[in-house]
Amino acid sequence: VQDAASGQEPGSGGDEGSRWKEEVCQILGEIQAPLSPLLLRLCHWLLPKLLTRVFLSVRLHRGQLEMVLRAAGTPEVPLVFLCSHQSPVDGPLLSFVLLSQGIGLPRVAVGARTSPRLRSLLQRLGGIFLPSGMAQTWSDRDEGLPGAVLDAYVQEVLRSRQPLVLFLEEPPASLRLADPARRWLLRLLRALRDGAVPDVLVVPVGIAYDEAP
Repeated sequence: VQDAASGQEPGSGGDEGSRWKEEVCQILGEIQAPLSPLLLRLCHWLLPKLLTRVFLSVRLHRGQLEMVLRAAGTPEVPLVFLCSHQSPVDGPLLSFVLLSQGIGLPRVAVGARTSPRLRSLLQRLGGIFLPSGMAQTWSDRDEGLPGAVLDAYVQEVLRSRQPLVLFLEEPPASLRLADPARRWLLRLLRALRDGAVPDVLVVPVGIAYDEAP
């Protein structure tokens, strides 16, 4: 982050350091927000009631879930869930499953097409977003300070062994790797290349509906 900040156009005087610090904090605020225990408890109580009204049942493969639980006990190695994406319900549903099974609250990468109010709510529930400064840049070399802050953030998430959920698709365009997913996967590869963590356990997740909500 310091290298990216020093590579920008130089400012004047001692205000330069505080200006970059403010910009870094602003970028970090676009990526995540502090978790809200009250909202988490409310959603943990409300989501099962909602699911029983929307679906006849929610089915998990118990044998595969037991494998994930064993993998979650691997010391010093974080879990990264790479998921198919069929509906906006996928993120809350997967978060509820992981939290209720004792794996922990994941950080869920959310697409950019959300309203400001919904974005703020999802951030309080563990959602993370690409910084707005990266939405218009398609070249990895031009990501600048937002890209550097995002790199550092993903490395800290992995070091703290928080589960990370990445959706590979953007509905309704399935079976095609979405551009936001490319950016998140690039951060994951860089963290491994730079030795931020010794390894990651990648868990493929398939989510399917009889009729997507």
